[in-house]
Amino acid sequence: MVVSQDNKTNNDSSKGVRDRLLDAAEELFCERGFEGASIRDIAATAKCNIASVNYYFGGKEQLYQDVWRRHLIPMRDTRIISINKVMSESGGKPELEELLKAFANSFIGPMVDDNRERQFGILMAREWIDRRLPANMFFDDVIKPTMAAMHKALVKACPGLDESKIPLIVMSIAGQLVQAAHIKTIFEQVSNSGLPIFDLAEAIEHIVKFSAAGIRAYAEEKKDK
Repeated sequence: MVVSQDNKTNNDSSKGVRDRLLDAAEELFCERGFEGASIRDIAATAKCNIASVNYYFGGKEQLYQDVWRRHLIPMRDTRIISINKVMSESGGKPELEELLKAFANSFIGPMVDDNRERQFGILMAREWIDRRLPANMFFDDVIKPTMAAMHKALVKACPGLDESKIPLIVMSIAGQLVQAAHIKTIFEQVSNSGLPIFDLAEAIEHIVKFSAAGIRAYAEEKKDK
């Protein structure tokens, strides 16, 4: 199919059309779900013709995956960059707490950006109810590369650590951070309830100290065997 010329002139450059389609698709996927967001409505919201969807994405399934990748890839890259920065600045011998703090801040940052967090949270909820992503996409695009970077860094930050425990360690830290972000949102929604203010920075400090103690306990446990 050929996209009409009006989509490739003035400010509607090739990149501009693609981005408008992604913006429109994310809005409608969040509002109506995958089945409820038709290609026709996505194209109309993006002010593009229907052929644009196939031209840039090959269909609605790939468009949906690319909407997700706009969130997942920056999140992954931010985490890996933060890990690599700590490794570089420490000469390859990072302090455990510094590594965990850098990872925690890079992990939780995108989740508490109000606009991004709200939209992505809705998208995640929709996906849990009606799974449309390839089963291996999240693992291949996010978990595997992030886990590899953290594995390498943790081995340096805590010599003697049983490497078989690292996947569970990273999953535990990630779970705590996700929960902290959700609790922050809940407290903000009921700000007049008399509940204490939820200090996210304090929660991150707790998670870092708590996790560092657990990691060192694992390392000591291995020494004692």
